[in-house]
Amino acid sequence: MSRELVVKKCLKCGAIVKVLKDCNCPCGIECCGEEMKAIVPNSFDAAIEKHVPVYEVKDGKIIARVNHVMEEEHYIEWILIVYDEKEIWTYFKPGDEPVVSAEYVPGSTIYAYCNKHSLWKKDVE
Repeated sequence: MSRELVVKKCLKCGAIVKVLKDCNCPCGIECCGEEMKAIVPNSFDAAIEKHVPVYEVKDGKIIARVNHVMEEEHYIEWILIVYDEKEIWTYFKPGDEPVVSAEYVPGSTIYAYCNKHSLWKKDVE
């Protein structure tokens, strides 16, 4: 079974942090003197560019990809596969092909982060 990813972003500088355990105090997690905002993953893609990760299962492996442009100004920064107590992070740069291979585990979740359109997810069956 997958754990839910919690990430927060600074609206001033664009810094992104993965939250291991969020605080319950009124200040929250801050950057640039302001509280960072939680990024809620999208799972429905109505845009022309594709953002929701897709996957196929082959020989006990999951091959996850995002059918997206990989241009200097617009690209998938990373793909994350979360299952059990494991996280498989893969980072990309413009020109790369956003594809990841990992162990197939039903119930895992695939996340993808677009530098312009934020966080997307797909649950694995």
